[in-house]
Amino acid sequence: MAAQKGYIETDRQVRSILEDVRRGIFKCVYLLMGEEPYYPELVCNAILENCLQDWEKDFNQTVCFGADVTAETVITAARRFPMMADRQLVVVKEAQQMKSLEELALYCEHPLDSTVLVILMHGASADKRRSLYKTVLKTGVIVDSPALRDYEMPQWIASYYQGRGLKIHPEAAQLLAESAGTDLGKIAVETDKMLKNLPEGVQEVSVEDIEKNVGVSRQWSVFELTKCLSYRQASSALKIAAHIGETPRFALPMVIAPLFTHFSRILKYHALMPSRPSQGDVARVLGVNPYFLKEYDAALRNYSLPQAMRAVSLLSEYDFKGKGGDAGEATPAELFTELVVKLLNI
Repeated sequence: MAAQKGYIETDRQVRSILEDVRRGIFKCVYLLMGEEPYYPELVCNAILENCLQDWEKDFNQTVCFGADVTAETVITAARRFPMMADRQLVVVKEAQQMKSLEELALYCEHPLDSTVLVILMHGASADKRRSLYKTVLKTGVIVDSPALRDYEMPQWIASYYQGRGLKIHPEAAQLLAESAGTDLGKIAVETDKMLKNLPEGVQEVSVEDIEKNVGVSRQWSVFELTKCLSYRQASSALKIAAHIGETPRFALPMVIAPLFTHFSRILKYHALMPSRPSQGDVARVLGVNPYFLKEYDAALRNYSLPQAMRAVSLLSEYDFKGKGGDAGEATPAELFTELVVKLLNI
């Protein structure tokens, strides 16, 4: 659960930073980094929007890219004093491409109060053992944005919608997560588009809202497939598998990942049973919304512990085949159907 704790803390930190920025409160140095670019870019854009008045930007805003500058160039810009303004802004985008990135620590040790320096790394992080990270930790702000895993996305989506004053139905969050993957930026864009089309006053986003506005169908989703497997609804499961396999961008490893998560949760549920856990404890350990526990209760009845272990083994076997190992002449779609048949008949 460490990754989950990481993104929750990052979300809370970023909300606080955005509130300060909108109130005109800035730190001297921001180091924005991490595998997931959504939060670093969100903070950078907010600073660009709020740090200076439009008429101040011509003389007091410098935006450059790491591949085009050296640390010396950035430091020289940061040490200038603002012209007819209270502060100046220096932003280094794609900072991970700077060959002399660590040398910025020299400036960050004693940054000017009148300069806001933003070091934005895209999908990368500064070495936490080296000077730049350690120095900014003392004199500025570091946003470290961890990558989220597939199974964490529904909870992140629910939190994101809550931050926007909305609720989202658990099944709608699951469907949106399947559509967007772990791309937080895509979820934000799709949400903005959808909210423009929803009636005024809507308080909860439904599955139908996601289907209509995002262009994804619950009927033919991996989310619906796992549900059919849980209840051992063979006919429906095979129809969904065939439909998914026919999609243009179908890739076997991509659909195996959520299935693996699903059966791993069933294994965890079996492991919990001797201690007679509460429903809240089960939901917390499985990492699911309590709304879905009814489905996992069914899965627990339909897949014994040995069967669930066999399912996980099968998924590992077909993941290997989907990546080119010992697949024979079968197509990825055929392998997927074959896998689903075996999961239904364990």
